[in-house]
Amino acid sequence: QVQLVESGGGSVQTGGSLKLSCVVSSFNSKKYCLAWFRQAPGKERQAVASIDVDGGTTYRDSVKGRFTISQDSTKDTLYLQMNNLQPEDTAMYYCAVNPKFYCPDSWNLPRDYIYWGQGTQVTISS
Repeated sequence: QVQLVESGGGSVQTGGSLKLSCVVSSFNSKKYCLAWFRQAPGKERQAVASIDVDGGTTYRDSVKGRFTISQDSTKDTLYLQMNNLQPEDTAMYYCAVNPKFYCPDSWNLPRDYIYWGQGTQVTISS
């Protein structure tokens, strides 16, 4: 059974940093597009960043230059380094698996992802 387990969330002040981790087990995550999504209360789930099998990355505009998505050398753990955090970054953050080698143009659509973690909460105070 595929499992994705996120960790690293917490509460920080504006301008602070957090690094999220997502351990992917029982699945060959080395061969697929992986992504981070987030969802704030009362809002739709939105894509944050993706990384494909060759390490190519894509980010939503609002996090470019502040967030970095990466994988460890074994590609069993996905990371999201978040710097200069802002109150609008407050949300539950999820990692997800898209069953394609390369993240498609529609990488930002939750419907294309088949496995999800349970989420880790990130709260930014002003």
